[in-house]
Amino acid sequence: MNVFPILHKYLDEHPGLYDIVCHHSMKVAEKSLEIARNHPELGADRTFLEEAALLHDIGVFMADAPKISCFGPAPYICHGYLGREILDLEDMPKHGLVCERHIGTGLTVAEIERLKLPLPHRDMSPVTIEEQIICFADLFYSKGTPGIEKTVEAVRSNIEKYGTEGLIRFDNWCNRFL
Repeated sequence: MNVFPILHKYLDEHPGLYDIVCHHSMKVAEKSLEIARNHPELGADRTFLEEAALLHDIGVFMADAPKISCFGPAPYICHGYLGREILDLEDMPKHGLVCERHIGTGLTVAEIERLKLPLPHRDMSPVTIEEQIICFADLFYSKGTPGIEKTVEAVRSNIEKYGTEGLIRFDNWCNRFL
């Protein structure tokens, strides 16, 4: 499936955003596919992995993040579940779950409540191997610094700020995917 028309449909109205999201998402897709190639024992669906990685940030246009050309009303952290709502409307519910579950290392209800996040109180942790791989790969790339891959140490340092739950998930993924 060609996902680029869907990205154009939602992002073209926002000058510069399509290029930012596509560049970032292509890097995430490349890293995700590299993990799948290096770990065939995981049995990841590579076609789905690529599609979902390219679409994982489709909801950013609804968020308030001016530094990356996003001028929507919602806090940035909401772009995941908002992306899910978009892809549910596009009849792509599996792809939508990737959007919702890719924030940080995923979010449990307990984390959402403890951190007082403006999110629905439901589990937003990656479940499938594809969701986990994309969530992991996304941590290494920022839309604000396109094309620059963060080190494992830099990613760990960022995750550490939010508690140990995410850090444990990340370390487990490092052992599994790297």
